[in-house]
Amino acid sequence: MLIGLAGVAGMAPAQADELPTFTLTFKPDGTFEPATLEVPAGRFKIELINESNEPVEFESIPLRKEKVLGPGVKSFVVITISRPGEYPFFDDFHQSVKGTLVVKPKE
Repeated sequence: MLIGLAGVAGMAPAQADELPTFTLTFKPDGTFEPATLEVPAGRFKIELINESNEPVEFESIPLRKEKVLGPGVKSFVVITISRPGEYPFFDDFHQSVKGTLVVKPKE
């Protein structure tokens, strides 16, 4: 029985560590770096880094993603999107801080 379960475990979907990864930093001056993040269509991970001394929140309404980070905290979101295009995101705690996720077609 255990041998059969080991085979099933080997067929698990890709872990977040194995995904293409991009970094988005919340800067102390109230900006994103980069403000425009280009990614390929598909499944990917965005590492979020809060370098400010205040809480921040990554939010994208069209992507249905949000993540709160305390001061100095690092975290991530995993996104799956097949449709190329531009998707806005913002810091929900500082709504003037905005950025764009540009999803490119897979090559």
